[in-house]
Amino acid sequence: MKNTAVSSEKPNILINRNYALLWSSNLISVAGDYLFDTTLVLWIATRLAHGQSWAPLAISGVLLAAVLPTFLVGPFAGVFVDRWDKRQTMLRMNALRAIFIALLLPLTGLVSLPFLHEGQLSAVWELGILYLLVFLSNICAQFFNPSVFALTGDVVDEPYRARATGLTQVTGSLAILIGPPLATLLFFTVGVQLAILFNALSFAASLFLTLAVQAPPAAHSVAEGEQGHYWRELGEGLRFSFQNHVIVTLLIAGFLVIFCESILNTLGIFFVQQNLHTQLNLYGFLATAMGAGLTIGALLGAVFAQRLGVARVLGFGLLADGLLVVIYARLDNFAAALCVQFIMGLLVAGVNVAIGPLMFHIIPKELLGRVLALANPLFSIASILSIGGAGYLDSTVLRDFHTSLLGLSFGPLDTIFLGAGLIATLGGLYAVVNLRGIKLNMTEVQAEEVQEQVS
Repeated sequence: MKNTAVSSEKPNILINRNYALLWSSNLISVAGDYLFDTTLVLWIATRLAHGQSWAPLAISGVLLAAVLPTFLVGPFAGVFVDRWDKRQTMLRMNALRAIFIALLLPLTGLVSLPFLHEGQLSAVWELGILYLLVFLSNICAQFFNPSVFALTGDVVDEPYRARATGLTQVTGSLAILIGPPLATLLFFTVGVQLAILFNALSFAASLFLTLAVQAPPAAHSVAEGEQGHYWRELGEGLRFSFQNHVIVTLLIAGFLVIFCESILNTLGIFFVQQNLHTQLNLYGFLATAMGAGLTIGALLGAVFAQRLGVARVLGFGLLADGLLVVIYARLDNFAAALCVQFIMGLLVAGVNVAIGPLMFHIIPKELLGRVLALANPLFSIASILSIGGAGYLDSTVLRDFHTSLLGLSFGPLDTIFLGAGLIATLGGLYAVVNLRGIKLNMTEVQAEEVQEQVS
């Protein structure tokens, strides 16, 4: 199948058949992931570590097992993603993940283990096996996720990539809204077995949908018959990332903004109680407002981002998001906080929609895996640093901090949030300045089609 630069056919909602299959595959996989993650936490808390003083540590262990592959494997996986066929990589990783998740079923009691006393392992062994299988599954994700991104660029022409990334963002937003409540319902009605079985089957279903995708020949960093040189290939990816001013801009701005967002997530529950003067049983509605903004923003971004200019949407979206955090830091009303969270969701979704087309435009296809493999650990470091730093500041240095300036009073949380907002604003300004003048390709015919959607 030939992937032309410009399609003469007017695309449907899901752009074309191949992207529709890829989108459906991703929808099933992401829904299964969110259901699975919530199920694991409930399973550990109510069974494997129920009533134990080390239960919080056990839950932290599974989260650590999920994030460690990003650091230990992610930076190196990109070399192989660029070498291999993207569709074949997705198929293999989905098959492996289905197997790893299915291996958890004996731990749930669905299958007895005849060689063990009463057919069960001790809690410590069960947790160890669970951590190992989660770790292995997330190693597969380090190869799968960059391959999905690269394959999207192969099957979607440039003028429609903003719509493609917008639709992908809609998938994630809906999964956040639906997955955790559904997992809780299934867990307490039919048990942990069904949730784990559903996740294993979701990878199998995703595999079969990916099989139906007719992808053009993928770009390879190593030509057929050539011998690969791992460290040289890794060095090529690092040099490109740090020498390209657009990639450097995205990495720095993304680091600063994620640093800010993680601070808000870490201390958000305390901000609700101390600064918004609201009962904690309403805390979850802030996430609901953000999720609604993300969903609507992704839909709007899919239509408008390419027309407005993805570089402009990205830069000014980051800048506006930082300014909103500054406003949020000074709020003392829960209803106003809900509105700000919703608007922040709109902006974040627009930024997420714009990133994909911009990266496809700047990064050669044979380098996509290595550049993504650098970005993901870097952003994870931003989250870890901000989580630890925010908790430390609020617990120690700023614990009893109170002052007034220009008639405004400042306490620990709003001061930390204000600082986070200023950091994110600087990141937005940096992106606006450095992304000026970048335009993506759009023919007159395609511009008219987008204009028809707008009107």
